[in-house]
Amino acid sequence: MADRRTLVTLSFAELVERFGPVPDGVELTVWDMEAPSPRADEVTIAVLPFFFEGGRRWQYLADLPNVALLQLPSAGYEHALPHVPDHAVLANGRGIHDDETAELALGLALASLRQIDTFAIDRTHEVWDTRPSRSLAERKVLVVGYGAIGRAIADRFEACRTHVTVVARTARTQDGRDVEAFADLPSLLPEAEVVVLITPLTEETEGLVDAAFLAALPDGALVVNVSRGKVVDTDALVAELRSGRLRAGLDVTDPEPLPAGHPLWTTPNTVLTPHIGGNTDLSVPRAIELVRRQVEAHLAGRPFENVVTGPTDR
Repeated sequence: MADRRTLVTLSFAELVERFGPVPDGVELTVWDMEAPSPRADEVTIAVLPFFFEGGRRWQYLADLPNVALLQLPSAGYEHALPHVPDHAVLANGRGIHDDETAELALGLALASLRQIDTFAIDRTHEVWDTRPSRSLAERKVLVVGYGAIGRAIADRFEACRTHVTVVARTARTQDGRDVEAFADLPSLLPEAEVVVLITPLTEETEGLVDAAFLAALPDGALVVNVSRGKVVDTDALVAELRSGRLRAGLDVTDPEPLPAGHPLWTTPNTVLTPHIGGNTDLSVPRAIELVRRQVEAHLAGRPFENVVTGPTDR
């Protein structure tokens, strides 16, 4: 059992209000990291904000001498790694946003192929144009990145009667699927009609979708990015979109947020959402479920879930 009172900081009041029964020996408090914690010496578990733009707030993590766990609500964690104290574990939000992000990936693909975005614009001009669009069914879909969200994406696209190939850093068999390796991309891209990006941002994946990657895709292919903006070379993508050869459905961009006047605001064949893949009414209850399990693990002396870095002697 934990040998000291467990103080858990949650990043906004709704998380505390909806947490439910609090285990004995545990106290919940709100800390949004906009200022140093007034109880820094007591913090055991700190849940980081859902939307964390950085700035000086990161420095406050170094002021938590007894923190055991820093819990991210996001699957991505590369932005937090440089700021984790040596004595703390960093865990990501794997499982919180799987359904939400997979839904959006499918939605972006359908919006682009079925021209839902342009039909919506037609409505504002009272235009009734019965032009044909492209079906998603029977398309060859390449899912780049095969973690929990990648699996959820593959499941949904397969339900739409597509032909799905999944790719990850290493080849393997997982969930009954043959996972291809990144090294096989040159042979897979020429056949891919839809590419869905859900790989984490690492040194290996930054700029993965460059001019050569895009040039290897067939005419009319659709690139859906629900991973990180820096996975894609923005200039190379803009060039392909302006030429009309490729289409894009983007929930993330580089830079982000897009500044005024950026080309992606006006490129043709582009569906754009402002990084809202994990921003639904499911986010809070799913986050609470994970935090509750992490608190229970701490009290029982069990390892935390979703650990990405930190001490291994828990």
